[in-house]
Amino acid sequence: MKLLLEEKETERLIFRKIIPSDYNSWLPFYKDPTSTQFWEGIDKDPKIACNNHFKGVFHRYNNNLGGMNALLEKESLEFIGMCGLLVQTVDAIKEIEIGYSILPKYRKLGYATEAAKKCKAYALENKIATSIISIIQIDNIPSQKVAIANGMHLDKTTTYKNNPVHIFRVLL
Repeated sequence: MKLLLEEKETERLIFRKIIPSDYNSWLPFYKDPTSTQFWEGIDKDPKIACNNHFKGVFHRYNNNLGGMNALLEKESLEFIGMCGLLVQTVDAIKEIEIGYSILPKYRKLGYATEAAKKCKAYALENKIATSIISIIQIDNIPSQKVAIANGMHLDKTTTYKNNPVHIFRVLL
């Protein structure tokens, strides 16, 4: 099952695999407290949090668990965020999740929705699953709006990695 959207594009974005040198481009995500305000369990030191994130990305790549793709803005080739299809286990059920995170200075410009819609279309075209989810902390309204714009609906509320979350779902 090919979950990475390498070399895929949208109107404004290019998807590619994350590489170690992306670390410095991603560090501002963890330096901005709004990036992690909704999620418990992330190290407060931005460098440690970013390092842990990158370890997780490469663990997924190496173990066929999907993963985040770097999102590059087409015109400038600036690294603006991450989005991808991830193998997750929620309430003991294996699921495919669309995950997305955008650097603070690029938020509220529609990039997360554009990237998430591409992931949904890719999952549908490649018959990756019969449904896909997004796992969103219950107070994270901006991410919930992205899921809704991506055609998802609130499926259930549960606990995931010690965080109260809404599971948004769309049938494919």
